[in-house]
Amino acid sequence: MTEMIDPAIPIYTGTPAGGSEPPVLEVSDLSVDFGVEKEWVPAAIDLNYQVSAGEVLAIVGESGSGKSASSMALLGLLPANSRVRGSVKLNGKEILGLNPNKLRQLRGNDVAVIFQEPMTAMNPVYTIGFQIVETLRLHNAISPEEAKDRAIRLLELVELPDPEKAFKSYPHQLSGGQRQRAMIAQSLSCDPKLLIADEPTTALDVTVQAEILDLMRNLRNKLDSAIVLITHDMGVVADLADRIAVMRRGRIVETGTAQEIFNDPRHEYTQQLLAAVPHLGGHNTGSDDIDITAALAAATGIALHEVDETELQRREAANEAALDMAARESTHGEPVLELTNVAIEYPKQGRVPAFRAVEGANLAIYPGQVVGLVGESGSGKTTIGRAAVGLLPVAEGSLKVVGREIAGASRKQLHALRRQVGMVFQDPSSSLNPRLPIGESIGEPMFLAGVAKGATLQRNIETLLDQVELPRGYRNRYPHELSGGQKQRVGIARALSLEPKLMVADEPTSALDVSVQATVLELFQNLQRELGFACLFVTHDLAVIDVLADRICVMRHGNIVEQGTRDQILRHPQELYTQRLLAAVPLPDPDKQRERRELRAQLLATAD
Repeated sequence: MTEMIDPAIPIYTGTPAGGSEPPVLEVSDLSVDFGVEKEWVPAAIDLNYQVSAGEVLAIVGESGSGKSASSMALLGLLPANSRVRGSVKLNGKEILGLNPNKLRQLRGNDVAVIFQEPMTAMNPVYTIGFQIVETLRLHNAISPEEAKDRAIRLLELVELPDPEKAFKSYPHQLSGGQRQRAMIAQSLSCDPKLLIADEPTTALDVTVQAEILDLMRNLRNKLDSAIVLITHDMGVVADLADRIAVMRRGRIVETGTAQEIFNDPRHEYTQQLLAAVPHLGGHNTGSDDIDITAALAAATGIALHEVDETELQRREAANEAALDMAARESTHGEPVLELTNVAIEYPKQGRVPAFRAVEGANLAIYPGQVVGLVGESGSGKTTIGRAAVGLLPVAEGSLKVVGREIAGASRKQLHALRRQVGMVFQDPSSSLNPRLPIGESIGEPMFLAGVAKGATLQRNIETLLDQVELPRGYRNRYPHELSGGQKQRVGIARALSLEPKLMVADEPTSALDVSVQATVLELFQNLQRELGFACLFVTHDLAVIDVLADRICVMRHGNIVEQGTRDQILRHPQELYTQRLLAAVPLPDPDKQRERRELRAQLLATAD
């Protein structure tokens, strides 16, 4: 048997949950193995934990730690090459090893799962209502009319704005947040005693995520279900969890209440995990996130307790001095990217009319400057990024790259301009050719552009691998042989291969674990300082922007609603939308997150 576990990591043996009530879920010595090339490879080893009614247990860890595999093992949802050992008791009854029919009855009736991506978890050819009714009638002897009435009540429970319309809609006709609410309604349809939420907010915008977290908190109080929350987002954990189990390489290395884990982590891995989390507001003030909450409260006139006004004024004075310096330093030379009253349309396709995604955009990026473009999905930020590299036509206005006009440029002119621009995509797995070794992927732009070939090309590839801190020996590996963070480093090396003056990075860290994200961001910062390229960094993660950006542009519904230096936008936001966006960012600290949640609720009430 292949042993892949670090023997230095201590094994957690489990402690009972608080309270006199018997636990809803009791896991004892649970181990999960996968058969790979005639050997058993461990995914989870000797897990012990309990979850009581009305309690949220968060299982956290990086990709590959075993958190999802162990949770899917509870319900028999693992593939055929798996082996599960140990004991899993639901309300005191053993469920591990149940025959398929009894296990099918258990799913939905007593245990439900909220998956990460509702678009793949729901059937695209059936309406939302049909799928909820089907679940209800599969587990209950009720008429179609009764099932429909109950389904609509469930859609009301999860606070969908128009339950009747949602009932008749197909999954693709709902937004991401609405689809997630509909899937939660389906999961709750049979009043489960245990709810397993597998990364329920990872694919959502920050404001939609805040709404789903509020919903789950309210549902927990109403239904008194036990919840197992699987995530790597420590802000979500701070917002929802009562207790936390930290997994690494298949083992639980530390457990405790949310307060214990966040305020006094004992295990070295837990400390590293928390240290890697980017803190909104921590860029200028260490890890003291109260700065953003207090600044938001001051900007909106909302009174919050426990805010030190003298300290806030001191920080504001320091920030003002930094703003003046940043303003003087940020506009050297001619803009590398300049948008003047730009409108961008997606062209007409068949019967689908042309759609104007961006209107009246004004933006400038100077040499060596990083501008963060933030906003919710559909705000138009990726559209601007694609137009900047000539992938979308400019309908109106002027868009210049390195002083050359893109609007109305010929294909030959665009081809020449693209040599000045590099692009890092969100998902490195889909942006790299799976049939090419990574050395060829990195060298391909240089070869096609006629910049280098032969021995010179090979030396350039080695230099780029050195710059992104990958071993030169990796040049002969294929993308599937690398981790997510390593693939993103290859994407960065490829984007840098033609020494661009402008880098467009489209959500380059959103698909990465928090510790991998931290290393990729540090690498990106170092390369940007060393090579001096201008960068348009597109993201919805404001904590990442706080680490990287010199200036920030906030987009909503195709318009830039506010822009300024990082400190102006993050610490002195003027627009209500920007204030609500900042207030929705969860903090990796339970106490401060409660205060941020209070501020957001008051902001929403003010807006209403």
